Formats: sequence, C-alpha cells, structure tokens
Amino acid sequence: MLDSLLVPTAIVALAEIGDKTQLLALILAARFRKPWPIIAGIVAATLANHAAAGAVGAWFGSFFSNAVLHWILAASFAATALWTLVPDKMDDDEASTARKFGPFLTTLIAFFLAEMGDKTQVATVMLAAQYPDLWLVIIGTTAGMLIANVPVVLAGNFAADKLPLTLIRRLAASAFFVLAIVAVYKAMQSSGWV
Repeated sequence: MLDSLLVPTAIVALAEIGDKTQLLALILAARFRKPWPIIAGIVAATLANHAAAGAVGAWFGSFFSNAVLHWILAASFAATALWTLVPDKMDDDEASTARKFGPFLTTLIAFFLAEMGDKTQVATVMLAAQYPDLWLVIIGTTAGMLIANVPVVLAGNFAADKLPLTLIRRLAASAFFVLAIVAVYKAMQSSGWV
C-alpha cells in the first residue's frame, strides 16, 4: 500500500525537475510575487488533472490481463524514460494566461492545461494502472509535483539556476527504466515465463 504513495511521489518529483510546469511556476512566481495563491493553484490544478489521469489509468488497467497490462506498462515506462531526457520549453500560450487573471486562477488554469499530455500526467496514468490504491497514487503524484514546484515558487530563480537539471533528468529517466524492467519481470511472471 505504501508503494502506491511513495513510488508515484518519487517518480513525479524527479520527472518534474526542469519540466515546463516548473518553468511555469518560476514565471508565475516572478510575475505575481505571491507564493501562496500560486501554490494553492498548483495543488488544485494537479489534483484535478491527476485525478482524471488516475481514473483513466485505473479504467484502462481493467481491460487487460495482468500480463498484457505489464507489457504495456513496460513499453510506456521505457518511452517515458526517454521522454524525460528531453528538456521541456515553456509555451508562450501558457505564459500569456497570466495577463487575464490573478495568481490563483492563472496558476489553476495554466497548470491544468500545461499538464495535459505532459510526462507527469502520462506517468500518473501508468502508475494508476499499476498500483491498486488509486487515491494514494493521486496523492503521491500531487505530492511529487509540490516537492518539485514549491521550492521554485518560494525561491524563484535561485533554486532553478542551481539545480543540476541534466543529472536530475537522468535520475528520473533511470527511475522510469527501473519501473520498465520491473514491469517486464511482472509480465514474464504473469505469462508463466519465469
């Protein structure tokens, strides 16, 4: 049960370092200089986005046998590991939302939209398909987002400039590769190959 919380937290926290939503948090912190409404917006947007992603993952997982699901998860984790190695860039559309609303609503809308199809949302789908405790996965992925983004909001440029982003991306990719290997092993077990 604890794995359903701790693994998603660690995976998403690592995957989020250098991600476009972290860049968005930095831009919002510099623009508004009001960290608490920004942090509240991140929490609300991430919970909504990852709850939807988790529901899709749990639903998706119900259609396949354990063996097939683990093969799909292995391929997805391996693809996400490779995707994690590619640095994200901030889209101008996401930054322009800040002109229309205050810090909370801007963060809520921008983070929700920025997470659509993002690697952490994909990771949430995969983790929800793999782990039985859906709400723990959602809480874990949300906690991972906060671990990565709250320091950026609070410290601004200082924290982002000092982090070894390449090393962190490699660690996150390694974690996804380990999950892919575990999924392959579980798929082989479910298939009766080991």
